[in-house]
Amino acid sequence: MSSKKMNLRVNPNTQNYDITYHKLEFTVDPANYFITGKVTTTFTAISDLSTVTFDLTNQLMVSYVTQNGLALAFTQNTNNELVITLPSMLNSGASATVIISYSGAPAKGEDAFTTATHDGSPVLYTLSEPYGARDWWPCKQNLNDKADAIDVYITAPAEYVSVSNGIEPETPVINGANKTTHFHHGYPIPAYLIAIAVTNYSVYNQTGGTAPNQYPIINYIYPETLASVKTQLDQTPLILNLFESLFEIYPFHNEKYGHAQFGWGGGMEHTTVSFMNNFDRGLIAHEMAHQWFGDKITCGSWKDIWLNEGFATYLSALVIENFDGQTAFANQKTRMINSITSQTNGAVYLTDAELTDVNRIFSSRLTYNKGAMVLNMLRFKMGDILFFQGVKNYLKDTNLAYKYAKTPDLQAHLEAVYGSSLTEFFNDWIYNQGYPIYTISSQNLEGGQAKFIINQTQSDPSVSFFEMPVPIRVFGANGQQLDLVLNNTVNGESFTENVPFAITSLTFDPNKNIISKRSTVTLGQKSFDLNAIRLSLDSVSNTLSLDLPSGIAIEKSVIYNVAGQKIKETSSATTWDVTSLPAGVYFINVVTNSGKKKFKFVKN
Repeated sequence: MSSKKMNLRVNPNTQNYDITYHKLEFTVDPANYFITGKVTTTFTAISDLSTVTFDLTNQLMVSYVTQNGLALAFTQNTNNELVITLPSMLNSGASATVIISYSGAPAKGEDAFTTATHDGSPVLYTLSEPYGARDWWPCKQNLNDKADAIDVYITAPAEYVSVSNGIEPETPVINGANKTTHFHHGYPIPAYLIAIAVTNYSVYNQTGGTAPNQYPIINYIYPETLASVKTQLDQTPLILNLFESLFEIYPFHNEKYGHAQFGWGGGMEHTTVSFMNNFDRGLIAHEMAHQWFGDKITCGSWKDIWLNEGFATYLSALVIENFDGQTAFANQKTRMINSITSQTNGAVYLTDAELTDVNRIFSSRLTYNKGAMVLNMLRFKMGDILFFQGVKNYLKDTNLAYKYAKTPDLQAHLEAVYGSSLTEFFNDWIYNQGYPIYTISSQNLEGGQAKFIINQTQSDPSVSFFEMPVPIRVFGANGQQLDLVLNNTVNGESFTENVPFAITSLTFDPNKNIISKRSTVTLGQKSFDLNAIRLSLDSVSNTLSLDLPSGIAIEKSVIYNVAGQKIKETSSATTWDVTSLPAGVYFINVVTNSGKKKFKFVKN
């Protein structure tokens, strides 16, 4: 989803049972802001229950609740709860089914239930993420429970087409002026992903997947826009095939995929049917990606929302990479990096305090773009084979698939294939804030080598140092080009690399794989002539001296005897007292900032 305003609530009073099934029967008319519903819910007690609580706005009026045909007592309170008194204690592990009948004008605070018009025709649609489902039906909407299956029956005026999750097991039934359409969804689903829409849709059918695992793509489009969006919709099976090739088969391939046009300014990844304002390829890709990341595996808390939105944003960028090429992919990553670095702070993972800030939860800069670029950096650090294998393993983990995941679950799967800890990476890039600013200097050495020194500052004090492989590209005078990756783990780190030409210029991160800003690269003076270094021995004072031209610095010197035994080693010294050395032939190996040179001297 793109962002939406909402008021976050977690209800501790719904934690003592597990939803297994909903039968949702709704009667609506897109011309009227009103709903009549009958919701049949089967649940299993997690602890002994004498009452059961559902989330439901107190603006909807419950007329009766029954169990096995017996009317049950209930109350609706000012906390937007429906509290039902069970006929007897329901023991932990036991299941029960209740039927709730209600009606009214749904709460409008979160725009979860909307009626409007398009081209003069009425339209009704829902959008419940994250806590709007209770505004139009009695549910449990915390991120710790999914119904194992649902059946949805929508009764509406017969001239309209109704849409919901899953497939239609039978053709709609017309009864007088009304028509009832039945949808069955046989996969686990959280409350916020259940949706309905009703208007005078035109239907555009396609086919997704590859034999033998093909499935229908059903697009519900406003008739006035269908002709103009068919070409865009024809990208849908191509993108599905790409995601299946990169990750795994479409998670709901036993049912359908598709789109339903609606009036909210973005998209929403309702399971098997994304609700869409437009059919831009990037939006199609983003909402489709959620079917894997968000719908099959759902973030286990709103602090982990990047597991939904970061992945969907990155997969949309992967469509650019695979369909448009590396230059377009780098341009998209540049746009994301510019967004992320437009401010110096901000973490991907949310704090408790930030959960009250709706704009922060669905921040395009942090949740979407930084979440996506962190995935790109993990891919760059791990390599394509290991990164994609780790993500595939995450998707097929039976403890997560069609359930919920939190950030450590993804980290564990990536570490398992990488073979090394990613704790430092996750601490720096997910839990803490900011980004590195690099200053990289280079210098040509003799013998087809070049030296690079990397310095780094951080935009936010929460990270003391970002350990990252740093990509640079060097160029020569005759069009030569070489890509290097310097595994930078400490500040001021020096790297000597083989470069078979004199570097005339260089660039930092040419493919835009790292979140950074204002990073600079400089080319030092050309390689020095090490023959200009002179070694002399004063036979009176027994002092050995190196005469260095300007710009050359000694890093290490080692003196050996003629048998190759090490006599003395120093760091930056340029003079040595050799009085104690026996007479004979010696060698001194000198390591400078511009290369190595070996000298011979004779002590008399």
